[in-house]
Amino acid sequence: MISPRMAKFIGCLPKCLVNFLSKKIVFSYVKKYANIEVRGLENIQNIKVPTIFICNHLSNSDGLILSQVLKKYDPTFVAGIKLSKNSTTSLGINVVKTTSIKPNSADKDGIKKIIKLLREGENVLIFPEGTRSRTASMIEGKKGIILIAKLTKAPIVPIGIWGSEKLLPINKEGDMSAEEFHYADVSVNIGSQFEMLSREKGEDKKEYEERAMKHIMTKIAELIPKEYRGVYK
Repeated sequence: MISPRMAKFIGCLPKCLVNFLSKKIVFSYVKKYANIEVRGLENIQNIKVPTIFICNHLSNSDGLILSQVLKKYDPTFVAGIKLSKNSTTSLGINVVKTTSIKPNSADKDGIKKIIKLLREGENVLIFPEGTRSRTASMIEGKKGIILIAKLTKAPIVPIGIWGSEKLLPINKEGDMSAEEFHYADVSVNIGSQFEMLSREKGEDKKEYEERAMKHIMTKIAELIPKEYRGVYK
């Protein structure tokens, strides 16, 4: 991966040049190291828009890969705010459309921005787990996706990805600047669009959220190999 020093230098350039160089550099790495297989494109040829794309999360390369796979649909990616504050990962932020959110918190402003984008007709991609899985298998989803889907009434398209954890592995010390690309086969499997579950009569909020979350995350889990399904096996 590009060195932090070079990334900082690029970040100081005019914005148009930053975007140009970021795309050249980042996508050259993806093209060189990733052998990408995509399945299920036929499932999104006639989808309703705006839509919420959801996907499991294994690597900082996930957004880069999905931005190419979903290029026709031009989704805005929901990204943790710390990605834009790191000189190296900010290069990736510069090549895809993003809106920031604070992970593991009730970020009302971040959620409002996502809802606004959907109501304005923009497609959005959310990683419901809220962070990359350190075990290469699914972890519990965050309930923010339920609120967003309910308030916007936007349909959802599930996506499963695997192999990206080998393409750009998570640094064990948590230093994203030290993460490096490796040759890897990456698979992307796109499912059918579905509507958010409705709350049943007599069902309390907690019961509904648990059922809705399991439904959403299982839709993703069905698209990936069993060893990647984690808590949603």
